[in-house]
Amino acid sequence: MTQATDALNLSILITGLGGGLALFLYGMRKMSDALKAAAGDGMKNLLANLTRNRFTAALAGTIITGVIQSSSVTTVLVVGFISAGLLNLSQSIGVIIGANIGTTITAQIIAFKVYKYGLLMIAAGFFIEVLAKRERLKKWGVALMGLGLIFFGMELMSNATGPLRSWQPFIDTLQGLSSPLAGIAIGMLFTAVVQSSSATTGIVIVLASQGLIGLEAGIALLFGANVGTCITASISAIGRPREAVQAAWVHVIFNVGGVLLWVLFIPQFAELIATLSPSSNSLTNTEQLAADTPRQIANAHTIFNIANALIFIGFTTTMAKIVERLVPKAPTPEKTKALYLDKIYLEEPSLALDQVRRELVRMAQMTKGTLSRAFHVATEGKKSQIQQLSTEDSGLDELHGEIVRYLGKLSQQDLVDEQHRMLSNYMAIANDLESFGDVIQDNILHCAEKRLRLHINISPITIHTLQPVYKKVYESYSNMLKALERKEIAAAEKAVNNKAALAKLAEEAANHLTKRLVASEPNRVAAFKIESDLIEHFLRLNTISRKIARRLIEQ
Repeated sequence: MTQATDALNLSILITGLGGGLALFLYGMRKMSDALKAAAGDGMKNLLANLTRNRFTAALAGTIITGVIQSSSVTTVLVVGFISAGLLNLSQSIGVIIGANIGTTITAQIIAFKVYKYGLLMIAAGFFIEVLAKRERLKKWGVALMGLGLIFFGMELMSNATGPLRSWQPFIDTLQGLSSPLAGIAIGMLFTAVVQSSSATTGIVIVLASQGLIGLEAGIALLFGANVGTCITASISAIGRPREAVQAAWVHVIFNVGGVLLWVLFIPQFAELIATLSPSSNSLTNTEQLAADTPRQIANAHTIFNIANALIFIGFTTTMAKIVERLVPKAPTPEKTKALYLDKIYLEEPSLALDQVRRELVRMAQMTKGTLSRAFHVATEGKKSQIQQLSTEDSGLDELHGEIVRYLGKLSQQDLVDEQHRMLSNYMAIANDLESFGDVIQDNILHCAEKRLRLHINISPITIHTLQPVYKKVYESYSNMLKALERKEIAAAEKAVNNKAALAKLAEEAANHLTKRLVASEPNRVAAFKIESDLIEHFLRLNTISRKIARRLIEQ
């Protein structure tokens, strides 16, 4: 009978602990996803404004991770900013160091034992999500519901672990944690399995709240969690951009190095934490341990990371040099391959959209290169020049395909209304740029090939007359590109407002061609057709440029 009861209790324990952990992890994911969707642009702007030096960078990392409770999202932002040239590696190390401090906020909240508010938060968050009309407010509701799930999961785990106080096999196991290395190993392995140092910290605090582990054992488990989270970061960096691999190495150096600095001083560190933390002197033995240890562990987690940040912040340049030697530069990819569209950025939609914009700028710059030679090739170019320009357009098609596929994947992410609009806008711009290249490929180069086939020589005076039309189109495209690259609305407006001036130049050129119809030249009519078609094709290119510029103004 006793064995059956023990088995039943063990079954209840596993169910409660497993279910509570699942709710905790799911709540963390929902809260993080909702917060990064609701505050993604704000976090990105904060990071951009607070990375002038290593100290403000650390502050930015602390704030961002403290708000969204996901150091991985902070790392994604860092990777994107490095690849964009907005951060150097040394500055990014400051952000990653600060992110470790930000992750301790979860432990501090949990240590206040606010489990009883979990269901209230779930209910409040649910009704906000259902009743709110604005998408961003809905996300805040989901974030609140996620926080409630974290608290409710903690309550389930706390209730499930209560009977462990009197279960001898577990008590015997805990005695093995008197060795710091055993505690570190357990914390490391558990964190590597659940892929969340916050979950490990939460369970440590739950066990401490039942009086099952002391402060020294809790500190050892936290140290293990710090090492274990490096395993997750390292695995996730496999096959990712160089910047992501570098960020993973920064995590390893900082977290493992920090643990090695303190591992021999766990008893002394525990004494310091006990001195700095409040004490329930009115309680005794297990009751006092259960009352005081959760807060002490949370404080140890925070102080450990702050102390390491203060130690390592002075060596960011040295760490950057080490990481750059560990992760050398990769060969430059082909020009027509996407440089910035890695799936890692899909975790942060606002950053992914920035990366798409950068790729659109590359595509537009490549198109500008073909446009810069299109007039000469059309009017005077040889067969080899025509073939070269045609090959470049094929490369543009490849890049367009990569951008469209990436935007398709991004559309499946959790986006707010503004991000949906921007995604649609970027998809349209990518298609417009492809159409621009197609006009050069299918129409202008076709005119060039026809000119060669019919042995037509366009006269210098006609070239001189057509050139202002081309130059005006080129000017409009350049202004559109400037608006796309630098977000300059004034440049986009210049591109949009050139229609009347271009129409006048096109009319003057057309009149010139009409007058030359009577010229005594061979194939005059065929030449007239090619020259007139060129005017129409350049006008069409200008229409596409103006369309893109209008999209940039309206975005």
